Parts: sequence; structure tokens; C-alpha cells
Amino acid sequence: MTVHFIGAGPGAADLITVRGRDIIARAPVCLYAGSLVPKALLDHCPPGARIVDTAPMSLDEIVAECQCATDAGQDVARLHSGDLSVWSALGEQLRRLDAVGIAYTITPGVPAFAAAAAALGQELTLPELAQTVVLTRTSGRASAMPPGETLEAYAATGATLAIHLSIHAIDKVVAALMPHYGADCPVAVVYRASWPDQRIIRATLGTIAAEIAKTPIERTALILVGKVLGARTFRDSALYDAGYQRRFRGRGT
Repeated sequence: MTVHFIGAGPGAADLITVRGRDIIARAPVCLYAGSLVPKALLDHCPPGARIVDTAPMSLDEIVAECQCATDAGQDVARLHSGDLSVWSALGEQLRRLDAVGIAYTITPGVPAFAAAAAALGQELTLPELAQTVVLTRTSGRASAMPPGETLEAYAATGATLAIHLSIHAIDKVVAALMPHYGADCPVAVVYRASWPDQRIIRATLGTIAAEIAKTPIERTALILVGKVLGARTFRDSALYDAGYQRRFRGRGT
């Protein structure tokens, strides 16, 4: 029997992979992070499925549910928000399942930063403006940042920053980034990207804190910072340039 970890996407119930949906549809047990995973996804569960909200549960309790299902010969669909590769608490669960010999698979999902960029109608890498996207966060109660992983260090590169789990520390974020990007650098805050109550706030580093203060946001928001945001004067990519020869174009010189 297998525990299937599934990235359930950023919020909209249809932003889930076909693979993830099909696993949910055939798994007799579904464990889902109820605080962040849309309940509409549970409509894919088969009739009679055991559905458990893991939001109030400890790691021990979650693993116990997986062990119980395994002992009963049942597969488990384990739903996490966004994608499992970042800030998902996947690592500690896999370590525990490895220790007790429970098999598992991992199905990726649409990450929050991609949903936020789509909501903004924005490519996060533009020629000669930014070719790197940094996914990061600030220290929080659940996890401190390792030494060296600072906003100041990433800001020094000029990359596009996607700052997660940090809207509560917007003043700290602004103070760290201002010396590197400047007060006029564009900023976008996307609250609950792809959910029905999605909200977008566009401003600059110099004004974003005041804009957030008008309609406070406490969680579930992504802060995007960088020159690419709203940029219109940038060089076209060579990818589709008529004079750019590449092996898939098949044109003669």
C-alpha cells in the first residue's frame, strides 16, 4: 500500500494535475491540509472514502493515520497546498514513513508563486532585467532562516524575489530591500492567489507598507519584488527572433 503525496495547487480547485486528481479519485483514504486546501477537491474522493483534515493534527497523528490505512491495505491520498518541493513539511513525513517502511509517491503541484505571476499577467524573468527568481521567506515562529539566507543577500543580486510567509513582516522586508532596489522598485502583493477572494496590491517599495496598512493582510499572501514587474521596455527574447538559428527551427542560413 502507498501514501500518495499530492501538490493540490495554490487554491483554485481546478489547478491540480490530472495525475493528482486521478489518485484522489481512487484512494479510499484522503488526508488533506484543511486550512489551505480547497474542500472542492474532496469531491473527487470515491464514495465512502475516509476523509481526514490534518490541520489540527500532529506529525505523530498523521503518520498513525498512514500506518492504520497501510495495515488495512488501503492507499492514502495526502493533499498539501501548492507544490511539495518548498515549505510543505514533506521532508519530515517522508523520513517517518521511511522509518516504518511505508511506500510513497510524490505528485507535484502548481506553486503559489506561479499562480501569483499568472494573476499579475507577468513573466518573472525578462531579458536583461532579471533571469533569476529567488523563492524565500523571513524567519518565523515555525522555522528560523539559516545563517547567510538573508533578504539583503538575495537583494544584492537584483533578482526577482518571491517572498513567502512574510506579509506580517512587511516593514522588515522593505527595510532590508530598500538599499538594493530603491524606493521606486515595483512591488506586488498577491493575497490568496487563484482563490475566489484573491486580491492584488501593486505599489513600490516606498509605498507598499502604507498600502497594506489600508487593508491589513495577515497571512496567505506572496510578496513579489523586482524590476520586471510591470516592465514594458525590455529587449525581445532571442527565442523567437527571426534571425536566431536553433535546431528546432529548421531554417537554412
